[in-house]
Amino acid sequence: MNTTQTQKPFYSQIFAALKGEEFDYTEIPLKKSIWLLSIPMIIELMMESTFAVVDMYFVGQLGPSAVSTVGLTEIYIYLIYAIGYGMAMGVTAIIARRTGEKDTKGAQNSAVQSILLAFILSLPLAIAGIFFPQQLLGLMGADDWALNNGYPFMQWMLGTNVIITLLFVINSIFRGAGDAVIAMWVLLISNLINIALDPILIFGLGPIPAMGLEGAAKATVIGRGIGVLIQFYLLFKGSRHIRLQWNYIKADLKLMIHILKTCLGGIGQMFIGMLAWAFLQRILSDIGTNAVAASTIVIRIMMFTLMPAWGFSNAAATLVGQNLGAEKPDRAEKSVWQIGIYNMIFLIVVSIFYFFFNEELMRIFTDDPEVIRIGAEWIQILSYSYFLYGWWMVSVQAFNGAGDTITPTWINFIFFWLIQLPLAYLMAIFFNWSYSGVFWAVLISETAIGIFTLYLFSRGKWKNYKV
Repeated sequence: MNTTQTQKPFYSQIFAALKGEEFDYTEIPLKKSIWLLSIPMIIELMMESTFAVVDMYFVGQLGPSAVSTVGLTEIYIYLIYAIGYGMAMGVTAIIARRTGEKDTKGAQNSAVQSILLAFILSLPLAIAGIFFPQQLLGLMGADDWALNNGYPFMQWMLGTNVIITLLFVINSIFRGAGDAVIAMWVLLISNLINIALDPILIFGLGPIPAMGLEGAAKATVIGRGIGVLIQFYLLFKGSRHIRLQWNYIKADLKLMIHILKTCLGGIGQMFIGMLAWAFLQRILSDIGTNAVAASTIVIRIMMFTLMPAWGFSNAAATLVGQNLGAEKPDRAEKSVWQIGIYNMIFLIVVSIFYFFFNEELMRIFTDDPEVIRIGAEWIQILSYSYFLYGWWMVSVQAFNGAGDTITPTWINFIFFWLIQLPLAYLMAIFFNWSYSGVFWAVLISETAIGIFTLYLFSRGKWKNYKV
């Protein structure tokens, strides 16, 4: 660590962190550690969600069927996210632990095996997306427009899913090593490219023809693909905390299996959560295209407003991993409670905004009155206990940062599959509450999961988990 850095004013340290200067997050004051790690992560995630919001703004101009196609395609994209985010949880924990132990070679070799594993796990969905897009859309109850006109969107998104997986995994390597600022800049560049290309490829410009929904997919692939190329360049050029060398580029089956075992819990918890959402979308598709379109927009809004809280929570994962590696479990626990308070305060403010301005938020993305009405109802329902998301997120990331990805997996299985899905079906279909039943089922189950996960964290068994 540059010892003179912590003697500078805090705002100077923030600028130093954004420039990628080095800090030892197991030694400097805890509040500074939280903010120095969180701010790059928040900016990174805000850029990712900003892209999702802008993308939905342009796609929304193509009509409810196009929005619905994106929503149904995202059911399968969620499986990719499950792999990417799930691997990222395990990889962050491993790299953070090796970094805290000052095991540079161990961190480098773990990074290489994680990248190779990401390639392998992305193949099945790529094959399915390229060769069976219409069948996959039909399975989710897509309308005729999606089956006849929207399927190229799925081909592009699923066929190139390795780009999404690598983007998540390599950024998790940087975050685990303490180089969150690199992950931030990578997503900043890739998403700016994506946002710039969206209107050009969707609506056409000069000699470039209008490609409609397929143009949105191509913009995403190009932007994220450039981001991955930048990641590889920086990994081999070397950041302040990790640098790959060519002699490490070989398969280490034993280490790869160890990484996979560590990541399985993360993949499992994300897979369970994402698949639960896929089933919710399937219920909504039976109710109607407008319900799917509304839910697709609401999820974009939710993700945008949750990104600062996820940035803090990701910082908690890094702090827990590095401080456990440095044999400072009390400091690790204290960081989680402090971040949880920050998250709660922020999401209470968001809840107030949700309660009073739900229709205005929906009108940003669509002028369809039915879609606006359905989405506004869900946003208002979310506001009733939104602050509990903050505690759930930071508690889950504490487990993941410690390397215990199994506990959150079981929690997700119980609350999403055994409570949320049956409750949504009963309320929406059996009791005929329609889409309102789905929304209330989500509120009830996710309020319960937030309280229960925080309770398990408070018991402290995660401190003894070995990676």
